[in-house]
Amino acid sequence: MVRYVYDFTVGGRDLADLLGGKGANLAEMTRMGLPVPPGFTVTTEACRAFLTTGAEPDGLAREISDHLTALEQAAGRRLGQPDDPLLLSVRSGARFSMPGMMETILDIGLNDESMLGLAKSSGNERFAWDSYRRLVQMFGSTVMGVDSALFENALARLKEARGAADDLGLDAADLAGLVEFYKELVRQESGEFFPQSPAEQLRRAVLAVFESWNGERSRLYRRREHIPDDLGTAVNVQTMVFGNLGSDSGSGVAFTRDPATGARGVYGDYLSNAQGEDVVAGIRNTVPLDELGRLNPKAFAQLRDHMTTLEAHYRDLCDIEFTIERGRLWMLQTRVGKRTAEAAFAIAAELVDEGLITPDEALARVSGDGLARLMFPRFDTSAVGEALAHGIPASPGAAVGAAVFDSAEAVRRAATGEKVVLVRQETTPDDLPGMVAAQAVLTSRGGKTSHAAVVARGMGKVCVCGAEEITVDPQGRRFRVGGTTVEEGTVISVDGSDGAVYPGAAPLVDSAVMRYFETGEQGERSAGLVDAVARAMQQADGVRRLGVRANADTPEDAARARRFGAEGIGLCRTEHMFLGDRRQLVEAMILARTDAERDRALDALLPLQRQDFVGILESMDGLPVTIRLLDPPLHEFLPDRTELAVRLAAAEAHGNPPSTHDAELLDAVNRMHEENPMLGLRGVRLGLVAPGLVAMQVRAIAEAVVERKRAAGDPRAEIMVPLIDTVEELRLVREEVEQVLAQVSKESGVPVECPVGTMIELPRAALTAGRIAEEAEFFSFGTNDLTQTTWGFSRDDVEAAFFSAYLDKGIFTVSPFETIDRAGVGRLVEIAVAEGRAARPGLKIGVCGEHGGDPDSVHFFHGVGLDYVSCSPFRVPVARLEAGRAALPETKTSDSR
Repeated sequence: MVRYVYDFTVGGRDLADLLGGKGANLAEMTRMGLPVPPGFTVTTEACRAFLTTGAEPDGLAREISDHLTALEQAAGRRLGQPDDPLLLSVRSGARFSMPGMMETILDIGLNDESMLGLAKSSGNERFAWDSYRRLVQMFGSTVMGVDSALFENALARLKEARGAADDLGLDAADLAGLVEFYKELVRQESGEFFPQSPAEQLRRAVLAVFESWNGERSRLYRRREHIPDDLGTAVNVQTMVFGNLGSDSGSGVAFTRDPATGARGVYGDYLSNAQGEDVVAGIRNTVPLDELGRLNPKAFAQLRDHMTTLEAHYRDLCDIEFTIERGRLWMLQTRVGKRTAEAAFAIAAELVDEGLITPDEALARVSGDGLARLMFPRFDTSAVGEALAHGIPASPGAAVGAAVFDSAEAVRRAATGEKVVLVRQETTPDDLPGMVAAQAVLTSRGGKTSHAAVVARGMGKVCVCGAEEITVDPQGRRFRVGGTTVEEGTVISVDGSDGAVYPGAAPLVDSAVMRYFETGEQGERSAGLVDAVARAMQQADGVRRLGVRANADTPEDAARARRFGAEGIGLCRTEHMFLGDRRQLVEAMILARTDAERDRALDALLPLQRQDFVGILESMDGLPVTIRLLDPPLHEFLPDRTELAVRLAAAEAHGNPPSTHDAELLDAVNRMHEENPMLGLRGVRLGLVAPGLVAMQVRAIAEAVVERKRAAGDPRAEIMVPLIDTVEELRLVREEVEQVLAQVSKESGVPVECPVGTMIELPRAALTAGRIAEEAEFFSFGTNDLTQTTWGFSRDDVEAAFFSAYLDKGIFTVSPFETIDRAGVGRLVEIAVAEGRAARPGLKIGVCGEHGGDPDSVHFFHGVGLDYVSCSPFRVPVARLEAGRAALPETKTSDSR
């Protein structure tokens, strides 16, 4: 029989898939002997069963009842007991942390009768009414579907009427009236009364948490974080402890290290006379965690001890939630904490130095995505004026955008291509779409543990919280600071590294990490971070099997790629050398009517291409340079068809003689026009039907090799034939290539040997790779075209047309152009690798599509046995890092995503 409920005394963090991250860690802390309020976890299996059938799983109610009875017996109180009630919290807990995305209901068990008992047993009537209003508010919105804004507005009106700055300014009578108003609001909006039965409250709360797994904000967060949709959430039912019992009580969040920078110390927020949800919601500004040392030295010392214990046990940054109830410390949650990219690298390096983890484990705890964020530019603080305001630097980076004041406006503007900054008093889970759309998040309330800070760090978004100088007016769509008013649409700059907000668009400078890759220098201010990155790169390069090359078309790009650690060029696109001033020569070649005219045009292009290749081979001296022969259709090098027709028609309308050259160009464009040019005369097909084109390019490559050899260089050119469908195409082109190489060798007296290979970018080529390998000395997967032709859609058209709908509907979890489609495109890659190497053992195989720089795809290419990946120069460090992580025996990244 399936078991759906586990007590906290059973299990541990190794059962995170079953108990969810929160439940597994509560069990782990309980097993460690830390002060955890008793409780039990309803498993992710129960959630999945409920979501599949839409009904409560058989046996679940009985298991919950049995565990509740045990909990009551241990506590000596019953759920909702009239004179001294046991109260419960019900919280979600998925395998991967999804802060604020699913539901929480506190104070389960309160009703009109038990509320009076709580007031008597606690000796604090205000506390009892405050707890009851929280339950009605949370239960009403989460379980009964009442708009949460209706509750918030009622609370705001009451505070305004009483002249209260926050909810602490309301007395017991105020809260009692608010409870009655809330209950009537629930009845009017839902059509039913707030349930007085504690058992019904518990049952419905558990099912509501299950249902929240498929809520809009949860689905959006999972898509953003690439969390699978089929995991489900666990539900944690825990004995309530109360931080809102008075000044000797409170709640807080603590980090064992700074989640923004990785620095050691005491970091976090504390709020007296508050429940935990108040801290993360940012409804009142917290105090720094250090202040707890003054307010309650004993509890603070205990907390510090527990923090040390947990970090040593988890061997990582820990994020801890706690409550102090009348001076007594309770640990409510711990998890491996979310951290910025900067903190991830710094913490990994420090933990190695402290002997807690190995260098391989440190490498597993950083990521290519994080490294890419560290390479983003930062503000040039020497060139900006006085800041508008300062807040808490919650998630580093530099962002510029137009200020907007609600999530919908952020999404609307971002969809048009405008960069925006979402400005709120504090964010809620409902703001997630706007946070995803924005470049940065700015709030006037909250700290480093507020919803805005935690979610922004997880997404790698710039965030400044708690900018108290700012008065946000969401109705007026503006904010004020001092004598300055910033209206919606005004451009501001947000510095998440130091918490500053500047008017206008502040100038940017390269990051210290980018400067390190460019020059090898470590700036004094960022030496610690750069050293941590350098150590991770050294470890990755030491363990990786997969080579990393660059896509580069100019000597400048090639030189930059080499500085970034590229081990050669995996894709040099010769068509990029035909642009600019050379376009006229290409036009002459296309318009040629005789062999002699075509030869003259090709002869003019030859020395230009040769010099390009000389520069690239020099920049990559001693390293392989894979040069792809001309790939796109020739008409792409001609003027636009409509533009030519309009130009000729305008001349005729003005009585001017039409340009003969324009007429010839239009004739050529019409002659070569294709409905689907990406599936037409291009690549190898063009080389086979355009006489002299392949020979000219090969001669330019060969003569460049000769020139570099005569200069005592070590050129290693490789010739790649694009868009092969059948082995016969490759055989014909290879014969021509070898003939030209032999001619140049004979003419120069310098032996020229260039391996000849092909791109595998069509499904037929992948499926017949064994035959193609008979003629190919290497393969390189062109995954951009392979994705297009496998899926049957054009990237230029479909991404804007329907990709967003496909992501919303769960057809994609990520664009197949961003991360390799393992089931389809990846399967073709696996087939081609296996059949290619079966036909030619030792066949060198790489990839040169954009997937070569995508972290997840790099792991796939390592797994299927490719020799190298090739990507843009700026992605080379990312690919190097991920190639190293892919080579680890068992890459276990922390659950901090």
